[in-house]
Amino acid sequence: MLGKLLNGRNLRYLLLYRFGHVMTAVMWLGCWSSRSAPAPVADYEAHRQWQEARRQDLLRDDGWLTLAGLYWLEPGENTFGSSPDNDVVFPAGQMPPYGGIFRVDTAGVTIEVREGVPVLNQGQPVSALVLDSDLTGNPTILELGSLTFFLIERGGAKAIRLRDYQSRARDEFADLDYFPYDRSWRIPAVFKPHEHTSGIDVPTIMGTTSRLSSPGKLRFEIGSEQYSLDVIGEQDEEEYFIIFGDQTNGRESYGGGRFLYVAVPDIEGRTVVDFNRAHNPPCAFTPYATCPLPPPQNVLPVRVEAGEKVYQGHHEGKP
Repeated sequence: MLGKLLNGRNLRYLLLYRFGHVMTAVMWLGCWSSRSAPAPVADYEAHRQWQEARRQDLLRDDGWLTLAGLYWLEPGENTFGSSPDNDVVFPAGQMPPYGGIFRVDTAGVTIEVREGVPVLNQGQPVSALVLDSDLTGNPTILELGSLTFFLIERGGAKAIRLRDYQSRARDEFADLDYFPYDRSWRIPAVFKPHEHTSGIDVPTIMGTTSRLSSPGKLRFEIGSEQYSLDVIGEQDEEEYFIIFGDQTNGRESYGGGRFLYVAVPDIEGRTVVDFNRAHNPPCAFTPYATCPLPPPQNVLPVRVEAGEKVYQGHHEGKP
């Protein structure tokens, strides 16, 4: 369900850097020591590898930095092309002025390509084709030069998501900035199952709310105070996903909160919340993502001075 909310083309877009979190699970026993203990060299090396994996993931062809457009479709005919009088206006110089039509009806969405416009699907020219959306897990990918585009669905609304392998955002990637690594932010936590619900309401940047599966919450201490965070996921998964906010948001860190993955607790309900691996949602890098926001109960009333800071690179325009 989470993949449908963010980018159903492939859940791996969201489930970033699993190998780092496996290492977190292996080393959880060391986190029960004093918060002032110096970090072993192995911790720094594991964290450096995680940071590099995150950087490379963003720079992939299917990473968030190649997003170049998001166009919401209306029922009926939606003309597309680079001319500004189209309903869907693609980047100038990368698409003919008039490329064709996206037709939305009760049967779904069909693309009808104007004769002579070299749109491809799996290497074959397209004249007319019914489009599978990202909700299927295998959307119909259309290609034209350095552009790829495909159908997404969010809360019943349909849109065309555009990627450009020559995107300015990727070409001008400014690298990532982090708080200094601090082992004291690897905090032991105890899992508490939800008693009366299996889901939580999660707001999105689009102003909608989604109901996502949540088996429970993690309880932990910062300083001498007790806090908790609701997790998202299923009982049989290897990791839980957390969307959280804190008092650095809008200042040192991204205003829309951050993401975090945590190893599923052991049989005694213990795991580790490693805030050093808190990272920005896709919307910190592109206006063309559809991100969830922290639910109110996951906004911590403290400063979490760990993990990824706000991105200072290229980010312009709105979907």
